[in-house]
Amino acid sequence: QLQLAESGGGLVQPGGSLRLSCAASGFSLDYYAIGWFRQAPGKEREEVLCITSSGWSTVYADSVKGRFSISRDNAKNTVYLQMNSLKPEDTAIYYCAALADCVSRYVQSSWGQGTQVTVSP
Repeated sequence: QLQLAESGGGLVQPGGSLRLSCAASGFSLDYYAIGWFRQAPGKEREEVLCITSSGWSTVYADSVKGRFSISRDNAKNTVYLQMNSLKPEDTAIYYCAALADCVSRYVQSSWGQGTQVTVSP
């Protein structure tokens, strides 16, 4: 199975920053697009950012433009989500997934537990 593990979440104040990590075990991320998703209580899952196997990134959530960025380090088999200028509306469980590409967003991996991000004074 294709399985990823998210980490790096926590409690931060508005305006703070976090860097989330998405690590693969048992397979290489080199040939997959990777998407970051989030789900807040009472809301549907939302795709936030996606990065292709070639390193091109796409922003899907307008609310994070200019604040979030995605990157990958193939040597470490890890993808990162850098979150700056965090707002309370960013509070959610964040998940990553291996995708066929950033257009179809066809999920190739199983969903993990995610990592909780809470933005609160």
